[in-house]
Amino acid sequence: MERYRFKNKFSQVLLACSIGLGLTVLPSCEGFLDEEVIANIGDDYLNTPNGLRDGVNSAYSTFRSFYGTERGNNLTVFGTDTYTNGSDGSWKFMNEYTSQFDSRNGHVTDVWNFFYDGINTCNAIIDRAPSVEGIEEDLRAQYVAEAKFIRAHHYFILTQHFGGVDLQLSETLLPTNEVSRSSVADMYSAIIADLEAAIPDLEPEMRASQYGKATRPAAEHLLGWVYLTKGYSEVAEGSDFANAEAQLQKVINDYGFQLLPDFADVHAFGNEINDEVIFSIQYTSDPLTNGGGNNTHLYFLMEYDVQPGMQRDVENGRPWKRYRPTEYTLNEVFANRDVDARYQKSFKDVFYSNTPGEYNTTFDLSKSTVNYNEGDTAIYIPGYEIPEAERATKPYQILTPSMYTDKLYPTLNKHLDPGRQDKTQGAGVRDYIAFRLADTYLLLAEAQFQQDKITEATETLNVIRRRAAWPGMESEMEIATTDLDLDFIMEERARELLGEQKRWMDLVRWGVLVERVQMHNDKGAPNIKPTHILRPIPQNQIDRVAGGSDAFPQNPGY
Repeated sequence: MERYRFKNKFSQVLLACSIGLGLTVLPSCEGFLDEEVIANIGDDYLNTPNGLRDGVNSAYSTFRSFYGTERGNNLTVFGTDTYTNGSDGSWKFMNEYTSQFDSRNGHVTDVWNFFYDGINTCNAIIDRAPSVEGIEEDLRAQYVAEAKFIRAHHYFILTQHFGGVDLQLSETLLPTNEVSRSSVADMYSAIIADLEAAIPDLEPEMRASQYGKATRPAAEHLLGWVYLTKGYSEVAEGSDFANAEAQLQKVINDYGFQLLPDFADVHAFGNEINDEVIFSIQYTSDPLTNGGGNNTHLYFLMEYDVQPGMQRDVENGRPWKRYRPTEYTLNEVFANRDVDARYQKSFKDVFYSNTPGEYNTTFDLSKSTVNYNEGDTAIYIPGYEIPEAERATKPYQILTPSMYTDKLYPTLNKHLDPGRQDKTQGAGVRDYIAFRLADTYLLLAEAQFQQDKITEATETLNVIRRRAAWPGMESEMEIATTDLDLDFIMEERARELLGEQKRWMDLVRWGVLVERVQMHNDKGAPNIKPTHILRPIPQNQIDRVAGGSDAFPQNPGY
């Protein structure tokens, strides 16, 4: 129960003045308080021990603007080599890279605004904490460390998507339009400095005493990811990959995290707190404190609910048909299915009838009608072709790859949310797993590979691959040093982390976004160009800056 009490604070707290967007012209602090009276929390409250605590909790809530939302998924799943668009939704242009993807993009603007809200809240906590009286020193240090972790995370995501942005490291107390873009080098220096300062004062346990808070291993995982990404960047230094390796090794060796024996259990509903989770974004079943909820359950589903024997229900989900796996994902990433269990455990292969009766068939015309009792198999999705004559012998429809459309395709099961109250509920209740141990291993293997530590990198990958094997096939899943190259690492990350808000940033890190989309995403291929390795700076941000685009230049091509 403590976990849910903590979660409630995330969305109940509004810190007037300290959540102001530092890069935009805001109403005065006094005026803001007059307009936004929520939970009677004001500027002076932040200068108290309880206010400092609640300020940190408020900053955590801004993670929800990115993880588990359509905007966050559109910025990380869409427009990659692993997913293209399904039939529905008004944001297809983010996958197709058309001219609609411009500086007025609402999802880009929202992430920008919410993250800067969080950053300025963190700045306020960091600036004010030394003067707060009546608080234990270790707790004061912990609050500052948590704020630095959040600030570092937000700036890191912003830097990956936009390049250098406005680097604010102190609280914005008064409205200002005098801002500028910092260099990528300055961004990385600030991010790394925040994490290095935070790590000693964060809780060292694998789980914080209040679940969902940043811990030392969470910061080390993030710092390892930062160093690895920097190692590919325009400001790379020779020590970056070694620094990444050192941080990631600590996460693996020092805290007791363990890969779950079964890959399927990592994302099993009700198992969101497990020994593989390093950091997750907190959602809750309480609608009063869940905000917009974790919506990811909506986006990866096929149109099962109008097929014979089926209607929409809570267990199978509300299919918004946003993200369809590419042929590359289905045919190349998951080619070795007889040995590697991750295809079978990542995609839903059976829908059981919840609407009994006799129906005409819709996509599997090997028979003209089907007749179902409650709980009978209604749809089977084997992932491979089955001859028509064999399909005709089965009393259900079989969806094979040649029948896939932008409405009918394999459904990713990682985000299914049967804990919602009814079949129309969009606000999901599951925590969103942001960092997990398998990702740490994969990042470590990449850092080792980039240092030519091929033997070590191979063994690191084999830890992941042995876990992914069907029982008894662990040795067949192991690779040799001669099998290892960056392309293999790219595919291994796709197999393990599919649909987990990592892929776009991976492709940009490796410098292959344009190439891979052109090769594997037929919807994005015609329009993508080097411009798209950065997102457009929100136009309303540029318009509010003194000097406009001269002072705060747009990214090239937008």
